[in-house]
Amino acid sequence: MQRRHFAAALTAALATPAVLTGTPAHADDRSGDGLSRRMRTALAAELGDQRAARALVPYLHDVGFDWHPETARLEALDFIVAYGFGNRPPAGGGDPSKVLPEPGPVNEELADTVARIRRRRDVPVYAQWEIARFLKAKYRMTNVTSIEPVTAPDGTITYLSTDGVAAQVVEARKNLPGGIGTAGVVGFRDHVKRCVQTTRDRGVTAYAPRGFVMPGTYDPDSGQAWTRRRELYLVHDMTAQWTVLRQKLLAEAYPNG
Repeated sequence: MQRRHFAAALTAALATPAVLTGTPAHADDRSGDGLSRRMRTALAAELGDQRAARALVPYLHDVGFDWHPETARLEALDFIVAYGFGNRPPAGGGDPSKVLPEPGPVNEELADTVARIRRRRDVPVYAQWEIARFLKAKYRMTNVTSIEPVTAPDGTITYLSTDGVAAQVVEARKNLPGGIGTAGVVGFRDHVKRCVQTTRDRGVTAYAPRGFVMPGTYDPDSGQAWTRRRELYLVHDMTAQWTVLRQKLLAEAYPNG
């Protein structure tokens, strides 16, 4: 099948709107006539390989067509992890490798979301520093652990990845008498699914807090170019998801290398 025909098949598959009921769209596929089945048909024709299509479509669906993380009731959550998104260049200028940027408006919205959750569930918060600054200055919130970037002896700043933040949270909670506990994950709308996945990959039970809408307005002045526009960020996020998936699949298929 030529690529334009494959694209047309996917477009036709997407023409039927998904019904969102708090469950990812692939729940429809259990009926046997959902999006994934149509994707398998189109991809099998393109590849000429039914087996490969059956293997690939679940990954394609998860990475590209399902942006909703699993959620849990607030009562089930033992702590909150808030992941930052974007920033603003340093207000006074300077070398960005040695001067912290401004947290920016998106991280303030993420802090607002954390504050709304904390009003209903008073649990510890572990927040990436851009969010923690607002929680402390704007809300005077206590019981907040700020996850800071790593500063070398020469002053060079290394910013933590999503996984780096999750690792710091695990380190902070691993020796608690009751164990690490269940995390309520706060993140930007298009980032939060990966935040939940990354937290789980660190061995933590994690969900997005049910009933809370995550911020979703992009900042065109963000200091991180990939967080300025949605279509660019989605490519960035899917690339990160594919990278992790590739590592998992290779490790599973060839555990001895």
